[in-house]
Amino acid sequence: MNHFHYQNGELFAEDVAIARIAREVGTPFYCYSTATLQRHYTVFAEALKAAGLDATICFAAKANPNMAVIRTFAQLGAGADVVSEGELRQALAAGVPAARIVFSGVGKTRHELEFAVAKGIFQINVESEPELEMLSEIAAARGQVMPIAIRVNPDVDAGTHAKITTGKKENKFGIEWTRAREVYARAKALPGVEPVAIACHIGSQLTELTPFREAFLRVRDLVAMLRADGIDIRRLDLGGGLGVPYDDETPPEPAAYAEVIKATLGDLGCRFVFEPGRLLVGNAGILVSRIIRVKEGSTRTFLIVDAAMNDLARPSLYDAYHSIFPVAEPKAGAALAEVDVVGPVCETGDTFAKQRRLPPMRTDDLLAFGTAGAYGAAMSSTYNTRPLIPEVLVKGGDYAVIRVRPSYEDMRSLESLPGWLNDE
Repeated sequence: MNHFHYQNGELFAEDVAIARIAREVGTPFYCYSTATLQRHYTVFAEALKAAGLDATICFAAKANPNMAVIRTFAQLGAGADVVSEGELRQALAAGVPAARIVFSGVGKTRHELEFAVAKGIFQINVESEPELEMLSEIAAARGQVMPIAIRVNPDVDAGTHAKITTGKKENKFGIEWTRAREVYARAKALPGVEPVAIACHIGSQLTELTPFREAFLRVRDLVAMLRADGIDIRRLDLGGGLGVPYDDETPPEPAAYAEVIKATLGDLGCRFVFEPGRLLVGNAGILVSRIIRVKEGSTRTFLIVDAAMNDLARPSLYDAYHSIFPVAEPKAGAALAEVDVVGPVCETGDTFAKQRRLPPMRTDDLLAFGTAGAYGAAMSSTYNTRPLIPEVLVKGGDYAVIRVRPSYEDMRSLESLPGWLNDE
């Protein structure tokens, strides 16, 4: 469910007309609904509570690191799961307490680890033995003991896109589960770190519960072995990954997901940490774009829009599907025609949809791309020297620009000419 709907013939975000935002802010832009963010978080949290799980929810900031989005969740009680110093700083600036921040990621630098330890965050998820040794050295030098989880790779196929699966033994993430006891023993012996948790995240956009169940059963076995080894496992960090509907998928409801956790891990007396990202923000955002022109090709009709692959990379990167619909509500029974929706970037890959059936569209009409709240703005770039596009947050009848569109002068101010290229 989301809070984007037609009213009096035009698309609204909650109680704000999308066409109004387009006039006042310009296109393209991202638009997020506060009511949808709040609803998705509440549904997930209540499902965990109903299953009797002692849970901490840390929003995966990589899905949408905008400070206003992070703060919206923080005000509901969420923490943050971060994968870089930049995201950690963003979470802190948004008001997330350090005691509710988990630092994940396979390539943490020494400087990033030093910063995280200095801030006293809740947990660092260690993904390799060299990282473990480095973190021990850093924390011990500061006279601190850092709570850690070791991310275990359970070698479970998540059944999702190859570029977003993370739990198979050939993936770069985590430590192979068959070596976990050895690595935990090393962690127990090192100064400055305390292994208190197991972390496991097998991928993103999962639409079936079976891979979760398989991974969680392996985690269960590992808990028993580690406790037998004298390691006090008190937390289980189960990551995120539960999918959202982009097209005709029917992902499991949070309540069903929670019941799988209860059945496989619920009797271990552990506190659970969850790191949902896409689940919370995907459906809460749309990308709004204006049609530059309608081009009739020899075999196809192209709708050329002012958004591009640098604004929304998922279709070109993953061949991902996003629903596309007019901002002006089509008339009932309007004839549909197959069109290609493409952007202006000089790449054939700058294509949002091929042979998509849409009602008649004209130059300057507005289109909305659905389920764009996750990995949209977060993955955008300035390719073709195109400015990053605005992000807008709606709440009821109000809206605010939460990331401005930089001017070309702003972009150019980040660059400089070396002395030998300056005119004499």
